[in-house]
Amino acid sequence: MKSISLKLEPNFLRDIEKTIKKNRYSTKTEFIRAAIRDKITELEKEETLKNIDKLFGSLKHKTTDEQLHAAGEKAFKQLERKFKAKKSR
Repeated sequence: MKSISLKLEPNFLRDIEKTIKKNRYSTKTEFIRAAIRDKITELEKEETLKNIDKLFGSLKHKTTDEQLHAAGEKAFKQLERKFKAKKSR
């Protein structure tokens, strides 16, 4: 593992320490890693939702049921691969 240095304002650090105690994290490092993982997951979900929105936006064009089904299957497979890979880590 690589180390990084992080500077935080005293008030922010106090809030983090309260949250750590309240949620029973054993260390600040554990809490920060979890927060980063959560943020990455949140951003990936937003990206996925944008991609789905683009897909549904394309429905304004004439799309057959077969094309829609194929697009849904493709999106599902991509999400399945993406989230299975994360669970394996």
